[in-house]
Amino acid sequence: MPFRLPAVFISFSLALFALPAFAEDAWETITPGGETSCALGTPYSFHARKADPEKLVVFFNGGGACWAGQTCDPAVEPTTYVPSAQMGHNDPRTHKGIFDLGNPANPVSDWSMVFVSYCTGDVHLGETDKTYGKPDGSEITIRHRGHANAHAALEWMKENIGGAKQVLVAGSSAGAIAAPVYAGVVSKAYPDATVHQLGDGAGGYSSPKIGGLLAEWGTLDFLPVWARNADGSVVSFNDFYIGAATQFPSISFAQYDAAHDGVQIGFQQALQGGTALHEQMIANRATLSEAIPGFASFTAGGDKHTILRAPYLYSYSANGTSFVDWLGTLISGENAGTVDCADSDAGCDAAPS
Repeated sequence: MPFRLPAVFISFSLALFALPAFAEDAWETITPGGETSCALGTPYSFHARKADPEKLVVFFNGGGACWAGQTCDPAVEPTTYVPSAQMGHNDPRTHKGIFDLGNPANPVSDWSMVFVSYCTGDVHLGETDKTYGKPDGSEITIRHRGHANAHAALEWMKENIGGAKQVLVAGSSAGAIAAPVYAGVVSKAYPDATVHQLGDGAGGYSSPKIGGLLAEWGTLDFLPVWARNADGSVVSFNDFYIGAATQFPSISFAQYDAAHDGVQIGFQQALQGGTALHEQMIANRATLSEAIPGFASFTAGGDKHTILRAPYLYSYSANGTSFVDWLGTLISGENAGTVDCADSDAGCDAAPS
């Protein structure tokens, strides 16, 4: 049976436009070349902003995933991933949230930033070229080069922003899945820095297909030993958190999700996982809280997918705590704690007003 993804995901296919023209600003676009590539062979680029040299945000953008001809062919609707870096979706200047640099409430407005664009359908963790059969009998080859792309951005980061003492490694959607792995990589690059990790919009996943997807994308060919189980496997995205926290106990780890995130529910359906999303989030968070001292989480009501790139970052709250205040506590080094809409009078059905 063909699966259906929420209408919000179709917006990826409508965003296939060249980067808009902007007035001169603080952002620099870097095209590293080499082994980097987007899914269909177009050039890869990422963005950086130099500000306070001692404070750094490393952000892994989201943009879906693909794992078969039906999902990887951009001509098939709904499009389940972003196949190009040359899209407004992959430019931080088109986003709000933490990228609203003129907002006085933005707790990272004066931080240096590296925006790791995403265009490979492999949650920033692929390292193979894969040929898939399409529904019409033809084939499509996808360059799952997320690992090469991410490491090109991180190499630039080390060479150009070398003195960071406080680092936030964050990711939205697909980027949230990779964020704990790259938090470990960044911690090695800045051994004297305080590193915080925040995954935005991927905390509800649980599927028997996760290990197989990572193998298909070539992830297991390079994934650090510490990011796997003892037998070398990865069966859950929780494994990334637990492995990174065990190897790098000084990193603080955290997640944000909406209780009924429509995009996560759509991917859970596609990957034959459960769709009682909030219950799965609670179970995942319990696993992580037991394994990771100080693990923090914020669960808002409603179905909106991710918050770090959105204007409602400044208005959402749950159980009397605003998200922007919670984020400020997280990056201050204090324990941000657990905030869950289930504990509030408003409950979790509707988004915060």
